[in-house]
Amino acid sequence: MPAAPGDPVTGPRGSVRALVMGVVNVTPDSFSDGGRFLDPADAVAHGRRLVDEGADVIDVGGESTRPGAEPVSIDEEIRRVTPVIAGLAGTVRISVDTRHAAVADAAVAAGATMVNDVSASLHETAARLGVAWVAMHMQGEPGSMQADPRYGDVVAEVRGHLVARAEAAVAAGVQEVWIDPGFGFGKTVEHNLDLLARLDRLVATGWPVLVGTSRKSTLGRLLADSDGTDASPPVDDRLEASLATATWAMAQGAGMIRAHDVRATAQAARVVQGEITK
Repeated sequence: MPAAPGDPVTGPRGSVRALVMGVVNVTPDSFSDGGRFLDPADAVAHGRRLVDEGADVIDVGGESTRPGAEPVSIDEEIRRVTPVIAGLAGTVRISVDTRHAAVADAAVAAGATMVNDVSASLHETAARLGVAWVAMHMQGEPGSMQADPRYGDVVAEVRGHLVARAEAAVAAGVQEVWIDPGFGFGKTVEHNLDLLARLDRLVATGWPVLVGTSRKSTLGRLLADSDGTDASPPVDDRLEASLATATWAMAQGAGMIRAHDVRATAQAARVVQGEITK
């Protein structure tokens, strides 16, 4: 049986809306906001702005996992994330975006209560620390994952992998488990669209689903196609596609949306669940 997710957010008519996870990247090379929040004070201020805009969770990351990214040392990743987590602790639920157990240890000590794990390998760490765990699907490693991703049936393969990881997590003692199909992590545009179109198959597993399509390159491709051009818009000009895919995911039953544009995404979440009152 799926582990219970965190407390749902209910609206004035008793409906449950999707949670919104705001992104704070403390990196020089993340695809969207790399280099903007390297100073811990700037990162904390940004996180607080996202909370004011409606974020239920803040996801703090110190290592870029964009396609082609180079790994950083564990010590450097810890140095980047811990002061930001400590600065936000007590104001909002905090997730640490990492694939390293030592970073998870330091982040939880600083105040994180969720491990957002692109490697889907840290379930025993999450169990030991007594925190929530997000298992994300990734084919390959960040440095090479987009070189030539291939699947027989991307939905079936991603679904099977994530269910197996989630079941292992519960067996290890994790009390709150989420699954994330990993849009853009070892997947072509067509793979991403197949996963979106059949997201209900992941939701049907019973495990709470986290979706992160915000500003990704697939959306740039779709926006360029819709405009009839070959030029993909810059990452900070993909709001329409980010909201469209987030809204679709929420309508299919996703329980959390990872987003850069928090205010608009939180508003969309309220609209999807009919929480806007006259």
